[in-house]
Amino acid sequence: MTSAKPELPDYLGNIRIILTRTSHPANIGSAARAMKTMGLNKLVLVAPKTYPHPDIDALAAGAQDLIEKIEIVDTLEQAIQDCHLVFGTSARSRTIPWPLLDVRPAAKEALQAATQQQNIAIVFGREDRGLTNEELALANYHLTIPVNPEYGVLNVAQAIQVICYELRMAALEQNTQQMT
Repeated sequence: MTSAKPELPDYLGNIRIILTRTSHPANIGSAARAMKTMGLNKLVLVAPKTYPHPDIDALAAGAQDLIEKIEIVDTLEQAIQDCHLVFGTSARSRTIPWPLLDVRPAAKEALQAATQQQNIAIVFGREDRGLTNEELALANYHLTIPVNPEYGVLNVAQAIQVICYELRMAALEQNTQQMT
């Protein structure tokens, strides 16, 4: 028996993934692949160290259409200038006063804004140290993924996959609720 593919709403196009100052080109390709797998298609790069690069295409594995549409900007401010809601991701616990959301409630918050035709950004920092406090200060929320406290290590593509999965699941749930 073949099951029908669930349709994803167009408003997922209002959500962009932003990679800030990426140093490993393979992570760009892996991010595009993770995004496409979950139905997201806007990838913005802020001052990538190496772009273009063959590793990007190799690791995109079928997400070449996303690679071709990548937007490249010089600053994070440019990447988020038209965004209504910005989530800054971080694995490190910080003593900064931004509202902190785990990925699941953050996905629901992002989708609610996206349904109102607002532009949403989910920002990832450098592979070796993440976002600076100054970059996090540009976000409305500090987004975290609840991981094993004894070993909470995700690479950027894994983190993007988890967040895009939660966005997809929230969108599918929202579609199901609207259909009933």
